Amino acid sequence: MDVHLVHMRHLMPPGSPQTPENLQKIWLREFYQTVQSHKPHFLAVHCQEVGGKNYEASMSHVDSFVKELLSSDAMREYSRARVYLDENYKSQEHFTALGSFYFIHESLKNIHQFDFKAKKFKKVVGKETYSETLESTPSLEKEKFPQDYFPECKWSRKGFIRTRWALADCAFDLVNIHLFHDASNLVAWEKSPSVYSGTRQKALGYALDRITDQRHEKLPYFVFGDFNFRLDSKQVIESLCSTAAMQTVRAADTNEVDKLIFRESDNDRKVVLQLEKKLFNYVYQDVFRENNGTSLLQYDKELSVFKDRLHELEISFPPSYPYSEDSSQGKQYMNTRCPAWCDRILLSPSARELVLKPENEEKSIVYDNIGPNVCMGDHKPVFLSFRITAGAGKPNANKHKCCVVQ
Repeated sequence: MDVHLVHMRHLMPPGSPQTPENLQKIWLREFYQTVQSHKPHFLAVHCQEVGGKNYEASMSHVDSFVKELLSSDAMREYSRARVYLDENYKSQEHFTALGSFYFIHESLKNIHQFDFKAKKFKKVVGKETYSETLESTPSLEKEKFPQDYFPECKWSRKGFIRTRWALADCAFDLVNIHLFHDASNLVAWEKSPSVYSGTRQKALGYALDRITDQRHEKLPYFVFGDFNFRLDSKQVIESLCSTAAMQTVRAADTNEVDKLIFRESDNDRKVVLQLEKKLFNYVYQDVFRENNGTSLLQYDKELSVFKDRLHELEISFPPSYPYSEDSSQGKQYMNTRCPAWCDRILLSPSARELVLKPENEEKSIVYDNIGPNVCMGDHKPVFLSFRITAGAGKPNANKHKCCVVQ
């Protein structure tokens, strides 16, 4: 079975200069091309910030996006679908703005989804959409992280949604997750690792503990979403500005640090980096794109804490955030944050064993981004395409293609 897992950060990016209709058209074109290229039997798409930051005004666009996906000619061979949209933005206690989409190809005959209340698998038939209040939906588990995990936010939408699937004799969990962001570049720079890194570590540990507790049978799991993982700010800035002198600018009224300016010691004291709360203006941006930014992966350390619980395939795409939302600047980064691999697809040890790579098939496993040369919003979607062998290890086992999109 070919599986395709896709992570998409926004259905409607905040403050985008493009109209929702234009961005939707570009996104769907790139998405359909990826689906046609890999032809998965099972397709999972995880979204965060459904509706964008202006969700009250944008939910109507989300509805048109869902209708297009479910009825499009490009997806006509996917005869069954489940769509879960947390659109209940009036409920501060429960709202996560997460959206999970699952599509099953007509050739896949035997697929079941777990009912967490009845504690049994049920056959998937037809196409169904669930929105508004997902708390009462038995085919998923949804949680927000405790508010005290990120006290700076008066109202955090961060959380996770889990669904459980059985394809032939292979069962696994799919977890849609959104972790906490860096609120200030200046605070992130203060120490290594940053205080924000610690918050994300705490929240991810909480989610992993919940999906592996004693309430249900432990299964292989795939966790994909916006982890908000960042490069170690202090270390990466010290590397990028190793020959530069730093100037500190303080606010006149509070004497708090307002800006850091790094100037080259020669070259007419050229400014190479300006750092503010929401400004990361580095003049040599090519370093984040050359060779897919792999020279900076040494500063991508947040996953190392979970090395015994989570695995990842080799990253071979540039940092997924923060891309320009100008439609003519599809490969350009905004100067708001240090580019980083925020968007990831991670596997439990047992899930990694499921993802078999047949020796006689090249590129049967692909971990990449979608729309590398066009504007897809401030986060570039990433996907993992792989093949699961039902009855792994058994003679004449059936192979199915899957794809997950984040």
